Amino acid sequence: MRHLKAEGFQMHLLLGEGGPLLNDYRSICSVTLWPAPKPYVMGSVADKVLGKLGLWEQFHQRQRQQEQQTVSAELGLESVDLILVNTVTSSRWFAHLAIPEKIPVVTFVHELDMSVRIYTQPQQLAYLLRRTNHLLSVSKATARYYEQQHGFDPARITLFTLIDTPALERAVQRAREQPTLYTALGIADDALIVGGCGNAEWRKGNDLFVTLARQISGRSNNANIHFVWVGVPPGPLHDDLSLDIRKAGLAGRVHLLPPTPDVLRYMNRFDVFVLCSREDPYPLVVFEAGLSTVPVVCFDNAGGSPELVEADGGFVVPYLDLDTMSARTLDLLNQPELRTTMGNRLCQKILDRHPAHQSVETIVTLFDQLISKHG
Repeated sequence: MRHLKAEGFQMHLLLGEGGPLLNDYRSICSVTLWPAPKPYVMGSVADKVLGKLGLWEQFHQRQRQQEQQTVSAELGLESVDLILVNTVTSSRWFAHLAIPEKIPVVTFVHELDMSVRIYTQPQQLAYLLRRTNHLLSVSKATARYYEQQHGFDPARITLFTLIDTPALERAVQRAREQPTLYTALGIADDALIVGGCGNAEWRKGNDLFVTLARQISGRSNNANIHFVWVGVPPGPLHDDLSLDIRKAGLAGRVHLLPPTPDVLRYMNRFDVFVLCSREDPYPLVVFEAGLSTVPVVCFDNAGGSPELVEADGGFVVPYLDLDTMSARTLDLLNQPELRTTMGNRLCQKILDRHPAHQSVETIVTLFDQLISKHG
C-alpha cells in the first residue's frame, strides 16, 4: 500500500476487523471496518419473540442488508476504479458487497488447499474467483492450484511476490550485529544449529521437526547438534511437543521458542533451515533464511519454496520423506563448504529474482491496463 501510494494511487481499505496494524493502515489511507456481529437483532427478549413468530430470520436479513449498504456507501463503490482483494479469506466479505460489474477485480492468492479449506466457504470463494478479472499468484505452485482445482484461466494469472528485499537485508545485518541469544539457551558457540520457524499449527509441521531431530540425533554421534524452532508459544501444542522431546531423550537439544521480533537474531546463527511445512505457498521465512545465507531443506509438493531453493540453494526432498530430509540436513551439517556455497547461492537468487521495484512495476502496469480496459 505504501508503494502504491508513492505511485499516485488513492486508496480506501476495507478490513474484516481491527488489529495492531490499524493505525499504520490509517496513516496511509481511509479505513473502513466491517461491522462486528451484533449479539441480538432487537434484544434478548425481543429476539425470542421474533423466533416464536417465525420472523427472526427476516429481521436478521434486514439488519445485514443495512450493514452492507452502510459499508458500500462508506466505500463509495460507484467511484472506485479497481478493487484489490488481498487474500481469499476476504471472500467472506466480498460476497456481501454489490460490486458494480464495470469495476475490475484483482485477487492476490497466497493460500493453498489447507488454508482454503480452513478460511473460506466454497460458495463465497467460487463467487470471488468468478468475479475476479486477474489473479496475482505468489508462486507457480499456487497458480497451478487455482488453475487445476478451481478452473481459473492461466492466461489471467500473473506471478507476483512483493518482498521489500533491501529492508529485509538491513534487518538481517542489524541482527548479525547484535549479541548472541543462544547463551541463554545453554547452546555453545561452536554448536551446529538446525532451525525451524513458523506458527504453532499442524500445517507448519512442528511435530515433523521433532521427529526430524530424533532421526538426525540417531544418525549422528555429534551431541553438539541443537534444534531450534522459533514460533511455538506456551499452550497445549507446546506441552505435547515437549512430551515427545522428553520421551525421545532430546531434552536440552530441541528448543521451542515463542514468537519473537528477534527471530532474525536466532536465524542468522542457523547452520541449516528446515522447512517442515506440509503447505506453505511461498514463505517469508525462506527469504529470511536465504538472506542470512542459510541453506534450506524443504518438501516437494508443499508449496512454492522448491521453485526458489532448487538444487543449488539447499535440498528439495519428497513430500513427508523425513528419512531423506534428515540425510540431506546431515550432509549440510557435515560439509561446511557445501553449507556456505548453497547459503550464498540462495541469497543471491533472492536478490536477483525479487527486486522490490520490479514487483511494484508489475502490479502498477496491470492495474493501469485493467482500469483502461474497463474505464
